[in-house]
Amino acid sequence: MLQVKVIREEKQRIINGLRKRGWSAAQIKVIDHIIGLDEQRRNTQKDLDDALAEGNRLAKSIGQMMAQGQKAEAESLKIEVAALKTRSKTLEEQLNTLKTQLDELLYSVPNIPHKSVPKGKTPEENKVAKDWNKPFPALADKALPHWDLAKQYNLFDFELGVKLTGSGFPVYRGKGARLQRALIQFFLDEAGKAGYEEIMPPLLVNEDTARGTGQLPDKEAQMYKCDLDNLYLIPTAEVPVTNILRDEIVPAKDLPIKMTAYTPCFRREAGAWGAHVRGLNRVHQFDKIEIVQIEHPDRSYKTLQGMIRHVEKLMNKLELPYRILLLCGGDMGFASAKTYDFEVWSGAQKRWLEVSSVSCFETFQSNRMKVRFRDENGKIELVHTLNGSALALARIVAALLENNQTPEGIRIPKVLWKYTGFKMID
Repeated sequence: MLQVKVIREEKQRIINGLRKRGWSAAQIKVIDHIIGLDEQRRNTQKDLDDALAEGNRLAKSIGQMMAQGQKAEAESLKIEVAALKTRSKTLEEQLNTLKTQLDELLYSVPNIPHKSVPKGKTPEENKVAKDWNKPFPALADKALPHWDLAKQYNLFDFELGVKLTGSGFPVYRGKGARLQRALIQFFLDEAGKAGYEEIMPPLLVNEDTARGTGQLPDKEAQMYKCDLDNLYLIPTAEVPVTNILRDEIVPAKDLPIKMTAYTPCFRREAGAWGAHVRGLNRVHQFDKIEIVQIEHPDRSYKTLQGMIRHVEKLMNKLELPYRILLLCGGDMGFASAKTYDFEVWSGAQKRWLEVSSVSCFETFQSNRMKVRFRDENGKIELVHTLNGSALALARIVAALLENNQTPEGIRIPKVLWKYTGFKMID
């Protein structure tokens, strides 16, 4: 959530940022509405403070008058105090209404893109930050897509998933399940080596948690909700892990705080259909390892580059062709200030598949969650939050299967041998 103070003092920068995201002139009018409501809120707060202060002053005078025997004068002041109490109550109600209205508007405004984010509205306008400049894996002319390989080697079963749950919930079996588990352990081990504390969070979160990282209200339609208990299945470990520090003030010396978590992720993916979402390309439940950092504002973009290097290291160890995209303003997530996407080459499908997003949110999430740090001089400021997929397994599995198929079977990258216990799927 953007800070009202920033919107008020840097209005033109905010408007320019929303234009970079593709917002129309009509949508941008919300900024004036926010500034107007904030002015009303501040004026109402001043009136309330003045009324309370006057009431306190008169109450003291009443005590003095009663002690001096000035009962009539005291009774007169009591009437004024009662009127001030009534006025204060009315002002408090008005203030609460204004705060609610203001928060609703603030929750509807996305983060402002960093100045280095390119303009654009569609994925086609994203900038290639790092391209793959080596040959793609040499595959046979009749190389199979991963969904056919899964049937041939009995690795995962979509039909069984439909029977048990519904479309988009694959059941992994045999070596497919072991490969899945091997990747999870490999990614967690690599995160541990990089200094991330491992977290095992709940898979269900409440509204405050989902709102804190920006999933609510923006992505409510994409989340699975348990209505009876008013809880949400997490779309990513980012949600519970980042909220661990909600309403906390941490010493500056403790930054950065680095956390990682493996969780299943649940996404409705409403409206997704077509050949591009076949097989593991788009599922409703998938496994992912997330890395999260809580960082000092002065270092957050340097930290972002470090997180990118961490994901690159994983891709290289898995021997997968990849490229890195810097997302344009119109293609970024609601809460992000700057995002890099990693895409892996799918040999049989001959297309790029997104497998990771690494983002800096600046103070957008921390302002919602009230995650702050205290510097050496005692000043309290909002931290910057960052996170990244390291990595999302479904499409990584798809790419590993397709890119490593041979006449003898599917070759397993060497780095995974100690985790899988096998070198080939045959």
